[in-house]
Amino acid sequence: MDSLRASLICIAYAALTSAQQATISLAPPSNAGTFGNVSQIISPSFAGMGIEPSNLFSFTGRSNPNRLSINLLQNLAGYTGSPPHLRIGGNTADYMIWQGSWNDWTLPVNQNPVGQGQIASDLLFFGPKYFQAMDRFPTNTPITFGLNLAYDNADYMVNIVNEASAALNYTSNVNIFSFEIGNEPDLYLQNGFRNGTWNNFVYAQHWTDRANVVYEEVLRPMGIGSSFFEGPGTASTIGNSFEILQLSETIMATPVNGTAAINDTFLIGWNQHDYFYYIGVSGYALTLDFLMDLSQTPTQFAAWADNVRQADATGKPYYLREMASVGPVGLTGISDVFGATLWQLNFFLYTATLNITNVNMHMTDNSFAAPWQPIYNYGVGPFVRTTYYAWAAMTQIVGHGCAARVAPLTVAFPANYANRIGAYAAYQNDRLSSVIVINSLLVNATQPKGSVSVTVSLPDFAGQTLYISELTADGADSRFNTTWNGLSYEQSGTGLPTVVNSTIPTVQVGSDGTATFSVRDSQAVVANIGMQIGTGDTPSYASASCGALVSSQAILAQALPTAGPGAPLYTISTTSVPPVTTVIGADANGATAAASATTGARSPSSSSSGAGVPAATVMPKAALVGMAALAGGMVAFA
Repeated sequence: MDSLRASLICIAYAALTSAQQATISLAPPSNAGTFGNVSQIISPSFAGMGIEPSNLFSFTGRSNPNRLSINLLQNLAGYTGSPPHLRIGGNTADYMIWQGSWNDWTLPVNQNPVGQGQIASDLLFFGPKYFQAMDRFPTNTPITFGLNLAYDNADYMVNIVNEASAALNYTSNVNIFSFEIGNEPDLYLQNGFRNGTWNNFVYAQHWTDRANVVYEEVLRPMGIGSSFFEGPGTASTIGNSFEILQLSETIMATPVNGTAAINDTFLIGWNQHDYFYYIGVSGYALTLDFLMDLSQTPTQFAAWADNVRQADATGKPYYLREMASVGPVGLTGISDVFGATLWQLNFFLYTATLNITNVNMHMTDNSFAAPWQPIYNYGVGPFVRTTYYAWAAMTQIVGHGCAARVAPLTVAFPANYANRIGAYAAYQNDRLSSVIVINSLLVNATQPKGSVSVTVSLPDFAGQTLYISELTADGADSRFNTTWNGLSYEQSGTGLPTVVNSTIPTVQVGSDGTATFSVRDSQAVVANIGMQIGTGDTPSYASASCGALVSSQAILAQALPTAGPGAPLYTISTTSVPPVTTVIGADANGATAAASATTGARSPSSSSSGAGVPAATVMPKAALVGMAALAGGMVAFA
């Protein structure tokens, strides 16, 4: 019966294909070596996320783990052999200072902040429970952790060394891959974190000053090399002096221990941020149709792509550590619908072709652009958003073995499909493994849908079978019931995959070396050669080559010393800790009091939430509004 059903599906699929009017032809080379613009090998942790530091507990859970977050991340780890790269960084990394005595699942608000900034650079405290929560992420999750550069008071060295030491001492399950020193320093003047002269030269002095003290007091005693820091973490390089080319003459020119060799500098890689669209900054009204126009992505990203090329020239990798379709917290009807899922998959593939090493899509607990909602918000409980499926698709395309590369394919657009078709070839061990086609023509759930017929020339694969895995939903405006490769991550309610369609269409490659399949409007297809993608005899996880892609290269031969909750942290001088009387957390009814403050021309929203704490007053929403108003920011509540 199953074989009859499969045959009928394949016959219907072929009939649908033959009836198409819109057609394209693709001719991917069989071997990556003959392709002039194939990517570097893609890290198994390439498709990553970023978590706003004040929101960490929302994603990890507090006294009880957040199983939805953990399951969703573990799914992706299973597809590539390594978890997604996580950045714990953002605006609030520059508002937080370490307080080792605070041992609760909350971020207390400093009653008497002294740090500079429109929002004080010592506004929030965090303690050991913060890293205990972080350590719940899947084993060996590579993490870039943000250190506070904004705080510049006399004891700034005490704080940044304690932050770095705590991150390494209080985690054992995850992999602290690197430190990001500061968040978006190009905005420090308008955010009030610095005054007077502030350019790439002054920034580099502040950055290297902090990198040096962390290295000397934390990393070197632990047997960790100096190349452990990312910079500059800019919001933009347009119209300022923070381009990589300019910074390469400052940050990379600063030697470690008297040597000027590049490998002995503090920099592990270049870190920049971007958003396709930012509310209040981008000078137009965004529509879903505009987002799904695939030509707009490289247009918007042009300045960043130029910096990627500058990074290549320095021999250091490029990390896009903060990105989303819409900042600061997305737009409902655009960021949280299936059209954004197609944009997301295309963005992953596009940036991989640029040789970007990691892409971290930013998440807050109240963002419509986050791939899942981790807590109760907007009147609903935690759930998986449609965009998560783009991560599932990309990680299965990458697969195990750390041998995946991708290349863009040239498309002659049929009528009505200009800039609405993206096509890529994927290679495993430099041999063609799959063809990916994204049809981004916007068609909503209730509208009739056409398709594009795709004919692929595969002369070296005549007689083999293509397995057609679909990334699909009812339409571009769909928020729920997305499927990828026959799987749903929504139905279980826990984030674990549920098989909803065990029969995957197949297409035979003819004796002439061609095969034809169709891609519905507002849909993506991965045609995998020889087996269903994500199944079968996939390459085993190659620990040596994979480890080089997901672990810091700065670890020295000796093992790290064991340290636990009682491990002393570095202190330069005895500094009194300001009193704590306020906690960002839940009110008496359990509702989240989450403040999102934006400052300057382009500064991501941030929010905090946590359980109420005895002997501390939960800050009411009115007080949060007042606090942000005094700081000169705008406030929105989840």
